[in-house]
Amino acid sequence: MELSTQISPVITSLFRSGRRATIYLAAVIAILAIGGTVAYARDQIVTLTFSGTAETSPTNLQQPNSSNDGDSFAGKSALGSFTVRNVRAISNSLGSSDTCSGATLLYYPELSGASVIRFDDGSMIAMNLTQGGDCIDLTTGLAHCTVTFQIIGGSGRFVNATGTLTMTETVGTVGLDALGNPVFFAATGKFTGTISGATDEKDHGNKQQR
Repeated sequence: MELSTQISPVITSLFRSGRRATIYLAAVIAILAIGGTVAYARDQIVTLTFSGTAETSPTNLQQPNSSNDGDSFAGKSALGSFTVRNVRAISNSLGSSDTCSGATLLYYPELSGASVIRFDDGSMIAMNLTQGGDCIDLTTGLAHCTVTFQIIGGSGRFVNATGTLTMTETVGTVGLDALGNPVFFAATGKFTGTISGATDEKDHGNKQQR
């Protein structure tokens, strides 16, 4: 009888502990079911392929002896469909480059600029231009541009994002002004690099396709 009396509280305690654990687990499952979203941050190696147009930009970045370029691109990637708006100040004076040298090649450094990549879910990546240049091939009439951007944040999935993306593009002239200066261009290219601190959001009930 004594043994039974001693065991009974132990069983009761275990039962209550198990019940509390069950209730807690049920509450967690209910919260996840209601919210439907789990978010976590990770590093992502990305490639964003785009096409679009470039033109003389009305935005003046006030860089001495430079021309201002504005880009409007769109594309698709594993992160979703996206659009890009760039503004860049390109030097009017020739520079030098180990990868762009020769009698028919002209190299113009890029002095400053900024970029915003907007994805189809409304999330954005904001970037500042850190270095780059345009290599113009007089034989083909095409420009090959390589520009490095530093990620400074954004919104949505990329509110805490950092990292570096390199933009490579090929640009061809489409339209000239009355003086014969090229002012409107067609462009194709891609951004490559690593985005750190971005958040993946996965909807368990109705997962968004990206």
